[in-house]
Amino acid sequence: MVFFLAFRNIIRNKKNNVIIALLIAIITLLFFIGNSVMGMIDRGIRHAYIESLTGDVVLEKAGDITMNLFGANTPVIDAYFTIPILPVPDKIMELAASEPGVAGITRQVSGKAFMDCLNVREPVLLCGIDTESYFSLFPGIILEEGRFLRAGEYGAMITEERAQRIAMRSGERPLIGMPLLLTFAGTAGFKIREVPLTGIFSYKNPGQLMNEIVIADPRTVRELNSIQTARGDGINTGEDSSRLLWANSDDIFDEIFEDNHEDEIKETGFSADLLENYLKETIKDKNVQEAENEWNFIMLRLKKGVSAEAFISSLNKKILPYEVTAVNWRIAAGNSAILSLLIQILYNSGLFLVCVVGVITVINILLITVFRRTREIGTLRAIGASDMYIRSLMFCENLVIALIAGFAGLMGGFLLVVWINRLDLHISNELIASILGSPVLKLEFLPQTAIFSFFMAVLFALAASVYPVEVTVRIEPIVAVQRG
Repeated sequence: MVFFLAFRNIIRNKKNNVIIALLIAIITLLFFIGNSVMGMIDRGIRHAYIESLTGDVVLEKAGDITMNLFGANTPVIDAYFTIPILPVPDKIMELAASEPGVAGITRQVSGKAFMDCLNVREPVLLCGIDTESYFSLFPGIILEEGRFLRAGEYGAMITEERAQRIAMRSGERPLIGMPLLLTFAGTAGFKIREVPLTGIFSYKNPGQLMNEIVIADPRTVRELNSIQTARGDGINTGEDSSRLLWANSDDIFDEIFEDNHEDEIKETGFSADLLENYLKETIKDKNVQEAENEWNFIMLRLKKGVSAEAFISSLNKKILPYEVTAVNWRIAAGNSAILSLLIQILYNSGLFLVCVVGVITVINILLITVFRRTREIGTLRAIGASDMYIRSLMFCENLVIALIAGFAGLMGGFLLVVWINRLDLHISNELIASILGSPVLKLEFLPQTAIFSFFMAVLFALAASVYPVEVTVRIEPIVAVQRG
């Protein structure tokens, strides 16, 4: 009986109800299309980082500041932030690897430096990797030239994008075996390391951060980091190294080189070749106690179907005594991944404001409808209709409108997706194209987003009905008689 009256009333007041349905349908359409596009972008970013850089879970030193793989996630302090070393990494790695659901595990020491190649100098992000497990864990890394780094060797790999950029600026493409000069300066001095170029690679789905990465052997990164961290317990600055800080500029080279190159200096004098040879010899500085087991991060890939959130919660309880914490891929990826989430939140916040305006509009329309139906509602009250019956009738009417409008909004969104896909729109921006996985814009119909959008349409209609319904149940039969 209630549904019959609800349908009859919807038809009788179709003018106002069409306006309400149109508002709900438009909001449903905007919510569905917007979140579908941003959901695709977020999934693309997630896939890119998990398959190529961060894995599903990253273990890092616990602290007050969250870290990505190359620094702090707080831009204000990032320039002054030093990534801490993991305590007892072997124990942590063994503990993490024994957890159910782990498909693979590797580790990384991170750094920053300047790289010189073919007279082109650029800042780089260094990944000092465990070569035995790194490349098997990240299938998103594609070898373009040369070979992957091998265990126990000095070397570095650059991205195809960087190789093209160097070729454009220098007029010559970097060749495999060509020396790369890595330098880093800190408050304690500077370090220079020369390593051969072993390979050129690309990422299947590159992000802006990834194009700046240079994959290197971990020893080189640790040696460069020794200036950055200035750890008293891991680095002993030798007498020759300390002289660089206070020696007179006129005799600095005599002081430093006379012990090892005295005969050569007497014959030819000091030269750039002599300096280059000296720097090559110091690549394994006897005064630096190289910590072969120092790592900044441990990355894990989970088996398909394993919840990363549940895994992180379980693992954090076990590694808490070691002052290590597990974080998800988004935190480890840094600001670019966090930004995509913020954009989605901002979009939905803006849409929420639109919904508020829509709710107010619908409330006003419903109030006008209620006032026009005063005689009808008063008559129902006069023949014994209870407050619950009146409420049920009004909510039923608005629910039917919401269901029809929500379905119409989803159908409109589906048709819009089909139309856009048929246009074959080409994406000129390579970064966006790589994130979406295709140079041609192809939107997907996401069932979970469609269901959530439909739910929001119903919730929107019911929220707008609360106040008008309460006004309705307050109508007295005598008022209806007087107005009728």
